[in-house]
Amino acid sequence: MWRDTLEAKGFRLSRSKTAYLHCRLSADEGGFASEVAIEGAVIPRVERFRYQGSIIQENGEIDVDINQWIKIGWQKWKMASGVLCDKKIPLKLKERVYRIVVKPTLLYGAKCWPIKRSYI
Repeated sequence: MWRDTLEAKGFRLSRSKTAYLHCRLSADEGGFASEVAIEGAVIPRVERFRYQGSIIQENGEIDVDINQWIKIGWQKWKMASGVLCDKKIPLKLKERVYRIVVKPTLLYGAKCWPIKRSYI
């Protein structure tokens, strides 16, 4: 039924790219379906997937996602280090590159990360 509704609005479901994730956010939550199928095609279950740049895990943890954003931030720093470490480039330009490229990448999504004792 939901698939027909989506297809009527122009969306198409790719069975080869489709997977499902069962989020167990509480310890007392019951089991889950052992198999999900659409028209006889079994849909694989995954423990984590990427959604809009973030990694969502079935147990609700965010460590993998935070580590991924830190890694991406360091990559942006490395890409910008030619500009940021060059003595010939004015300090104001370095500051703008850092503010526009590196800092937003590092802080993306940080507003909604729950803090755990292990992060402090």
